Amino acid sequence: MSTITLSPQALSIIEKYLHFQVGSAVCSIPYFNNKTLRSRAGLRALIGKGSIKDITDEVHAFMVKQHISPETISSESLKKLLVDMKIGIDCSAFTYYVLDAELAQTQRGSLKSRIHFIHSTGIIGNIRTMMRPIENCDVATFADDSNSSIVPISEVKPGNMITMLGGPDSMNRDHILVIHAVDIHENIPQKIYYSHTMAYPEDGVYGTGIKQGTISITDPAKDIIDQEWNENGKHGIDLPLFTRAQKSTTQLRRLK
Repeated sequence: MSTITLSPQALSIIEKYLHFQVGSAVCSIPYFNNKTLRSRAGLRALIGKGSIKDITDEVHAFMVKQHISPETISSESLKKLLVDMKIGIDCSAFTYYVLDAELAQTQRGSLKSRIHFIHSTGIIGNIRTMMRPIENCDVATFADDSNSSIVPISEVKPGNMITMLGGPDSMNRDHILVIHAVDIHENIPQKIYYSHTMAYPEDGVYGTGIKQGTISITDPAKDIIDQEWNENGKHGIDLPLFTRAQKSTTQLRRLK
């Protein structure tokens, strides 16, 4: 069995969102629901679109203003500070930063130069996407045939995405997972490792954020939702993400 992964640079992006650190305090960057707040303008760190640098700068500025020492803040207090400041990351922005780092490291350009922004047209739209590409790259954009193609499970690779469009009701957002590693045995994928950001009902106010899980491939001839999904000890119908995947248009896709 061998494991193939994203580049160290792309994995580092995931790690920094998963284990955001200030002083000795460490926590996961919270999930941010942009649809609920209906915010598309403003500082990226405050609208769910911030890079690690954006978020770090905003947190440090706040702590200086409030006379909070990085050496004394606890992990629990750091997470509470982020949530109360409404600093977080949504699933499409998280995916954007990870894949952008992967493209740069593998010398395939930038994500901005490869994406067709399906929601932006005309001169104004082009200017908007040029200035704010991350804010204009949602799950539907990643899942559009102009930007990605459906791939069979037998060909899954790190850097592929699992997109979920639609849901059981109007409150469900489109969702996306980025695949950061794949176990391979005799050229056949055995297990997929994914990262994403999500808020589950049991997370409460302060438990949301970057999450990771696996999908064991029990039958590569079947669809992605017919495999064995696991996350934090939950699997199948006990895992909200899997239930969501079943009720959405869920596809395994690869950037063009």
